[in-house]
Amino acid sequence: MPGPAPEGMKVFPAPSTWAAIPAWEWHRLGVDPRRTRTIIACVRRAGRLERLSGLPTEDAKRLLCTIDGIGVWTAAEIAQRAFGDTDALSVGDVHLARVVGHAMFNADFDDDAMVAALEPWRPHRYRVVRLLHAGGYATRPRFAPQRQ
Repeated sequence: MPGPAPEGMKVFPAPSTWAAIPAWEWHRLGVDPRRTRTIIACVRRAGRLERLSGLPTEDAKRLLCTIDGIGVWTAAEIAQRAFGDTDALSVGDVHLARVVGHAMFNADFDDDAMVAALEPWRPHRYRVVRLLHAGGYATRPRFAPQRQ
């Protein structure tokens, strides 16, 4: 049990607790079978996953992607939060490339254009994205029909 901690602070359950959740409970919570398998695979490797934080970030992300159900987007999201990676871009995010394109360049971007455009900000590309979100750029501009 970690401590001391602020009042109301919660801690994730131990891996054994996650592993004991029956399949029907995952289903009842709306977690599909593929995601359930990914979670259980991670729980079984919890000790090894904890050690990834001691590796260079690119190596850690590569190893994360060897787990079925974890791809480059998930690995980047983990690197941002668990490893403090200031450069991890969530390539493959449904909206991120368009947000970056419109907020910074007033253009529609795909992932490749976003990666290229953010290259001058390496190794702080994730920080740039966070600043855009903090500044209110969460989606691309919406345009209402014009009145005649």
